[in-house]
Amino acid sequence: MTAKPSPIFSFPHLWRKFVLVSLVGASATIAQAEPKPVPLTIESLIEQTLARNPEIKYYQAEIAVAKAGRVTAGKPANPELSLDLGQKRVGNGNARGEGIAYAVTLAQPIEWAGRLGLRKAIADRDIALAELGLKRFRAFLSARVKVLAYALATQQENAAAAAEVADRFTSVKEVIVQREPGGVAPMLEAKIIEAAEVTIQRRAGTAAVEMQKALLELNQLMGRRADSPLQVRRTEFAMPKLAALLSLLNDAASNNYDLRVRRAELEKQGLKVSLAQNERYPTFTVGPSVSQARAGDTETVIGLSLSVPLPLWDNGQAAVNASQARRMQAEASLQATLREVERQVTEAWLLLGTQQKRLDGWKADAHNTFADAANLADRHYRLGAVPLSTYLEMQDKYLEATEAINATRLEVLRAALDLEQLVGTPALSNK
Repeated sequence: MTAKPSPIFSFPHLWRKFVLVSLVGASATIAQAEPKPVPLTIESLIEQTLARNPEIKYYQAEIAVAKAGRVTAGKPANPELSLDLGQKRVGNGNARGEGIAYAVTLAQPIEWAGRLGLRKAIADRDIALAELGLKRFRAFLSARVKVLAYALATQQENAAAAAEVADRFTSVKEVIVQREPGGVAPMLEAKIIEAAEVTIQRRAGTAAVEMQKALLELNQLMGRRADSPLQVRRTEFAMPKLAALLSLLNDAASNNYDLRVRRAELEKQGLKVSLAQNERYPTFTVGPSVSQARAGDTETVIGLSLSVPLPLWDNGQAAVNASQARRMQAEASLQATLREVERQVTEAWLLLGTQQKRLDGWKADAHNTFADAANLADRHYRLGAVPLSTYLEMQDKYLEATEAINATRLEVLRAALDLEQLVGTPALSNK
């Protein structure tokens, strides 16, 4: 008598279909409505992200604002035109006169020497800071896309391996159920395999979820809808030879984006101190003045007007003290950032060295050998040459090894990209 497999036995096939659809990056409905996406290389993903990411426009607008401020800072103050209008009456004995009186003054504010140049220099630092912000964000985007794309590829491989093992369990279980019952052992073996199958399905589901998360974030970075189909072609990165720590620290001190920003801010604060000291000297307002009064006779006065504020209540020292305090804060921030960058570079260097040693200790075809061993255990278990415990252990270790190898490769890539970001120079190339 042949027993029919229970409905749960066919579930891994449905799960495998779901995983394969996830590998393409779209649901079944989207796959029917839209053509299959063309696999994109990581280089093309980076190019599209840098071209479409909406946040880049924010940094570009910051540069435009800074450049507009530079134009304003390079211009002198506008001239001032004042007009006084009134009526004049003249009385002397029996003689009286009445008429219009007015005065016109055109004056130009003249700032103290060097003040305009300081404002231009501060505006130039603003432009430099805005450009650094854009460069830092573009570098972050490139690194993030590399990590997400590689993580997507590794999760695809994990999901495919889990689906492969789940199919093996389904096939083996169907063979056991269809055999003539010879006691309780075959039934227990079927239940053990069924329980292992549930665990494998959970691992495949976890990999599929992580895959979808990576796809969603990639679409977001590219400025596309979250449910847009996307397929990524896996690219192996050539790990650079790890340089000496001292050399990396020196490169980071010169090229690290955070340090460059802190230095630019320190220079800007130093210029602001000089500007505050310069602004303690008054601004003169000088210009020609014409006044005329018509009351019987016409009286015209032409002269030169001069006005200057008197620093009685505010002599500008408070502004100077505040600028000097901000410069001290900028100096402290630069020193703290330098120490933080040194710590991060050392940490990334140690992590990358450790992970590279782990990868170097593994054979290049380690994943293929584990896959072959799992397939060999499956064939021999069907023939009765391998016990159930060995069979299950081999399948589980195959999945664990696949996940461990992919996780280590991803950690090496992350550490290398972190080190690249900290040092500020390219460190990775594609094969």
